Amino acid sequence: MFSIKSDKRSKRYCDGKSRRNFLQVGALGVGGLTLGGLYRAEANAGLGSSEKAVINIHLAGGPSHQDTFDLKPEAAREFRGEFSPIQTNAPGMDICEHFPLLATSADKFAVVRSLTGSIADHSDYPTQTGFPRSDLQGIGGRPALGSVAARLLGSRRGAPPFIGYNGTYPGYLGAVYKPYRPQGGDLRLSKTMTAERMQSRSELLSSLDCLKREADNSGQMEALDSYTQRAVDVVTSGRVADAIDLGKEDPKIRERYGKDGNMFLTARRLVEAGVRVVNFNWGSWDTHSNNFGHLRGQLPKLDRAMNALLTDLDERGLDKDVSIVMWGEFGRTPRVNNNKGGRDHWYEVAMCFLAGGGMRTGQAVGRSNKNAERAVERPVHIQEVFATLYHNLGIDVASTTITDPAGRPQYLVEHRDPIHELI
Repeated sequence: MFSIKSDKRSKRYCDGKSRRNFLQVGALGVGGLTLGGLYRAEANAGLGSSEKAVINIHLAGGPSHQDTFDLKPEAAREFRGEFSPIQTNAPGMDICEHFPLLATSADKFAVVRSLTGSIADHSDYPTQTGFPRSDLQGIGGRPALGSVAARLLGSRRGAPPFIGYNGTYPGYLGAVYKPYRPQGGDLRLSKTMTAERMQSRSELLSSLDCLKREADNSGQMEALDSYTQRAVDVVTSGRVADAIDLGKEDPKIRERYGKDGNMFLTARRLVEAGVRVVNFNWGSWDTHSNNFGHLRGQLPKLDRAMNALLTDLDERGLDKDVSIVMWGEFGRTPRVNNNKGGRDHWYEVAMCFLAGGGMRTGQAVGRSNKNAERAVERPVHIQEVFATLYHNLGIDVASTTITDPAGRPQYLVEHRDPIHELI
């Protein structure tokens, strides 16, 4: 929502406006005012042409690889668990029996069964950046893929380049490259703020410039000049707000995703509206106990939502431009524990689901050993997945660097070869 708030008890600025008289772009708050600065930076760099996009889905808690996409039916029961594999329409690639819909569309995705590089961090930081939190911490840390895309590629069709519903990690790139966080009616005018009032630039810029001078010494707000008008246009046009409003979607399409698939549908609508990178968390995967009972309830919902997303992108001709990655922070222990049938954290190997982006799908990359304990064939480091996603966005990680605040060029990842089986 846009709102102008007033509180007579608040301290006044130089133009007589209260500290509570500020522009809100929904949950963007003060940091959201940098959207105008971002557009200025894009214009100076000549950015904003590619139609490529990424949907990054974090399965918070760490999904069990051996109960989803890397089943081990020949292992002893204490390792293989309670689920059986089923055949898919991709030759030689079996997946969990609770993914019957995905089994019919396996030609549209690939699975990495030998993902390495996980660390002991219950966070989406590694699946957004490819690095542990400690890396470059002294200068702000590593930026998320969405922040890098915003910095290097800019916006598509005027939409915010990066929308995130989970962690916020602009890293050393600074606050201007934070993801935007729509909530409810965000990015839409409220009843108290009309488009005509918003288009009164002289009053708007005067108010915001005063706010900037008196309230901001942290770099949270960039130059609020003519490019602020583009930020206002995002709101007054309503295009991104419409994407968030699932009530505007065809009821048949909403039914296809199911009530638990709303974020998957929202992500599709956002990339279709022009957002470059969309991040969100889905589900609960920290199954130290009742692993199989929990997954019996959760896997069919994921099956329905992800299959709907793959089908939707394909039908709309977006599958070549939009890449999907789905993963968690690590895998789960090969041996089922004694704590009511759970699996604990496991860092040696995990899984990664990839689709779209023009990749060669319908295959499993890599192999773990008989108990899913470690990668024994074609280990794939987590940063190779990032290299692949950057490649799909049109960014060459072998040659691209960004200068950090200390003046040093930083490569985007240290493992700079994309997954050659998919490219």
